[in-house]
Amino acid sequence: MQNIYKLIWANEALLSLKEIIEYLEANWTQTEIKKFARLLDKHLNLLLKNPFLYPKDPALHNLRKAVISKQVSIFYRITSTEIHIISLFDNRQNPQKMRK
Repeated sequence: MQNIYKLIWANEALLSLKEIIEYLEANWTQTEIKKFARLLDKHLNLLLKNPFLYPKDPALHNLRKAVISKQVSIFYRITSTEIHIISLFDNRQNPQKMRK
């Protein structure tokens, strides 16, 4: 079955990804960075295959939330042919920060 969805990254999501990678580069090994990259890739592929896999969060305007590790979640929205990655969120932050 061919995938009909296209991933679209918001600027905020790209900035969050950059910050996560910079943090990993400063504090962790290349092995950990590769592990995170594989985990992120795995979840993005899951999203492309089944974007409705993860639940909506009504408190966040029905954005869907995919927890990719205990430290990081992806927030996204689905249209008829696109999956919009809104943000990568560090789960250790105050959740109120995401609501803004």
